[in-house]
Amino acid sequence: MVPQFIVARFEKTCQELKLVHERIPIKTPNMNAHIEAFHSILEEECYTCNEFLNFREAYEIISQYIEYYNNRRIHGSLGYYILLLIIMKFTEIKIFWYRLLNRVFYKYFENLFL
Repeated sequence: MVPQFIVARFEKTCQELKLVHERIPIKTPNMNAHIEAFHSILEEECYTCNEFLNFREAYEIISQYIEYYNNRRIHGSLGYYILLLIIMKFTEIKIFWYRLLNRVFYKYFENLFL
């Protein structure tokens, strides 16, 4: 059971950060399968491989693992690519289309006023 003052503080922080705290119904793991999969991987690849002596050590090791997970680990669900490369590629595509559309619109409006 979580003390009431912690719940109130959490809700206040969510409001301040303009975050929406979504709750899912009990016994519906398919609604948050992505986070369940991440927790399973975190447990298998990080928790079971390390013995934490204190909170600070646990925080450092888990932070390092999350950095590895996001930037260097190959993800089967992403076609065996690294998440960071997918994000970079997606960003490159967005920038390409943004620049292309800007050129097209510029030419269009330029021709209207000449």
